[in-house]
Amino acid sequence: MSYLAQQDPEIAALIVAEEQLQADTLRLIPSENYVSHAVLEATGTVLTNKYSEGYPGKRYYEGQQNIDLVESLAIERATSLFGMDHANVQPYSGSPANLAVYLAFLKPGDTVMGMALPMGGHLTHGWGVSATGTWFRGVQYGVRRTGNSETRGRVDLDEVRALALAERPKLIFCGGTAVPRTIDFAGFAEIAREVGAVLVADIAHIAGLIAGGAHPSPAGHVDVVSTTTHKTLRGPRGAILLSTEEHAKAIDRAVFPGLQGGPHNHTTAAIAVALKEAGGEDFRAYARQVVTNAQALGEHLAARGFDLVSGGTDNHLLLIDLTGKDVPGKVAAKALDRAGIVVNYNTVPYDTRKPFDPSGIRIGTPALTSRGIPASEMAVVAEWMDRVVVAARSGDEETIGKVRAEVKALMDAYPAPGLPVR
Repeated sequence: MSYLAQQDPEIAALIVAEEQLQADTLRLIPSENYVSHAVLEATGTVLTNKYSEGYPGKRYYEGQQNIDLVESLAIERATSLFGMDHANVQPYSGSPANLAVYLAFLKPGDTVMGMALPMGGHLTHGWGVSATGTWFRGVQYGVRRTGNSETRGRVDLDEVRALALAERPKLIFCGGTAVPRTIDFAGFAEIAREVGAVLVADIAHIAGLIAGGAHPSPAGHVDVVSTTTHKTLRGPRGAILLSTEEHAKAIDRAVFPGLQGGPHNHTTAAIAVALKEAGGEDFRAYARQVVTNAQALGEHLAARGFDLVSGGTDNHLLLIDLTGKDVPGKVAAKALDRAGIVVNYNTVPYDTRKPFDPSGIRIGTPALTSRGIPASEMAVVAEWMDRVVVAARSGDEETIGKVRAEVKALMDAYPAPGLPVR
């Protein structure tokens, strides 16, 4: 970063500090990851200089000879990887992508159904504080409140069907932001067909697992797939909308000119690189290891008395209710951060605490798996978390400091990909 360091040393110094922080800490936020050197390089290219309103072969600007080929490659790789007819790789991020889905299929005031935010859903699935819940009529399904470990905390499709029949939504979302279990795309598809709704699978969190064969695919079941390109997919911050051929034109019109102007061509290139990487056998091994690590970590945490929502995980994510540990989620998350273990505090189903001071934390294994950390290390990760949570309850900063040193030692042994820090 020699030019940046000369032109703006303050920003350069902050970037270097962030590189060091990402190198030294155990990143357990399930939506974070490490991209490859190749993805980073593509993101920082002269493609950012180009304006390209429109689509390949149909632009409103000249000089698109190379840009059209870049975007076409990204589209081809997306449709091939996810087994869908059509892909739009221009959405700036996940929330704008979801908003484009609304524009494609609904009018203001129409009914949309999605998982309730406190139950693991996403803001853009019709939740009240989002534009999607303001401009449209949102109805939400939840998860089972009672039952054994095989049923509690999981989506009840009978409840979803009953709600859909009662409310007759025009659009149904399946998927969310804190869903630790396999999504039954076929089950949701049956409900959507029964009520005549468009079914959207929001796979932002699990796209990499689907690409790597570690989670069932929504292809063949849903009308539209919405995904970010970072998280488990290990690409840049962007999004993709995939659909059946029937809905291709509606999706494209909604993205441009409906919501956006020119696409971010440097991001499109980086998405194309990430999609190529995701088609390789190394990526498939990574995706499987993400799940193996998450399940191993969950087992060790459960053995230490942590209450895992739904009893565990089928994917990359664990949602933990800390009520039984007598430590609020926010207090635990901040203590873990001081120990070099980066998580986010999170509501849990039927939480009695407020969203900004909830009962739980959310963790995941994509980033640590990208570093090559194996399942055999999950016992020590669980032990660190247990020590820090206990220390947070008693105010024992000495223990937190000791864990911080131990975390750094493990991170030094497993360098992160894509970082200049070694």
